Amino acid sequence: MRRRAAAVPLVAVLGVLLAGCGIRATEVPTDFGPAPSRVPCSLSDVSAPAAPDATARTPAGVPVQVFLLCGSQLVTVDRSVRVPDGTAEARRRVLVAQGLLDELARTPTASESEAGYTTDVRGGMSVSGPGPKDPKDALRLSTSPDGLASYALAQIVCTFSDSAAAEGDGHVVLGGPDTGPLRRYACTPDVRSRPGAQVPPSSGVDGS
Repeated sequence: MRRRAAAVPLVAVLGVLLAGCGIRATEVPTDFGPAPSRVPCSLSDVSAPAAPDATARTPAGVPVQVFLLCGSQLVTVDRSVRVPDGTAEARRRVLVAQGLLDELARTPTASESEAGYTTDVRGGMSVSGPGPKDPKDALRLSTSPDGLASYALAQIVCTFSDSAAAEGDGHVVLGGPDTGPLRRYACTPDVRSRPGAQVPPSSGVDGS
């Protein structure tokens, strides 16, 4: 009789332990699942956000792409910027650059935010063309590139270098306001995949 009585609590304890293990097993994939399953960064639902609204696009709109942050990487999304017809090439480059900068600073759309897209570029920044002694492809920011956070600099460099604001060869010449030094920045695969850890490589520009 004593042995039978002692067996009952032992079975009960084993049952509780097995039930507890079962609960933990079902929770592990939910709590510690891989990040990509929660932040897919899928472009299927977020690309070309302006396309559904045809009235928002004008004949002067130029299709562009900007690099946003998603899953600790740089990912392109479609945008458009306005450039008046007949604008001279030099002025056109600056208008495109300012439009890109404004798009980078804009809060991502609801669908982009839901997919995990963010931006580290802050509003209020402006861009101008080259100074009197600068090379013709230079762009000057109202904030010195050295004063930007690594994510923001990576977004700007990669967006500019792959656009009509630069030569489209993966490089862009950037400087701060006034007559500060210029540097030629490159958007590399490492910068796109690790913008927080990999600062865009750069080199000095002659005469700056």
